[in-house]
Amino acid sequence: MATIAISALPVATSQAGADVLPIVQATTSTTKQLSITNLFTSPALVTPAIGVATGTSLTATGAVVSTGTAGVGYATGAGGAVTQITSRTTGVTLNKTTGAITLYSAAGTTVAATFTVTNSTVAATDVIILNQKSGTDLYDLMVTAVAAGSFNITFRTTGGSTTETPVINFAVIKAVAA
Repeated sequence: MATIAISALPVATSQAGADVLPIVQATTSTTKQLSITNLFTSPALVTPAIGVATGTSLTATGAVVSTGTAGVGYATGAGGAVTQITSRTTGVTLNKTTGAITLYSAAGTTVAATFTVTNSTVAATDVIILNQKSGTDLYDLMVTAVAAGSFNITFRTTGGSTTETPVINFAVIKAVAA
């Protein structure tokens, strides 16, 4: 496709007084379509007000920041939930980048226990963030053995022994090796 420098195009003034770029006069719809395609193939945006936008990816060379109260996070549909069955060392499968894991109903203990989360969205270089969503006892939570397709959660209470079904939230942060 041809590259057209915006600064090289003649600028006209509309009846409303705004500057406009005239579209090349053409005799066929094919030519008009090519003119518009060539004009807008790779526009350079300088401080655009994008508004609500969708896309499949975004690459930024600077900081990605949120100045509003919504924050930065996952969209609806990115998360899921799963409940352990049998014991607190029984593995679970949840193929989402964020989610909630309800532990099997059992008394809390200060002895560490580990279970595997099978998750196809996880790469060996990713970072997994955990926090305790609910439960009477307070839990130490650790992520160990991150691998392609899985990670382990090791946990123990800090001193409670309540029989309960605490919930652990997790989020996958996509990362790469240096």
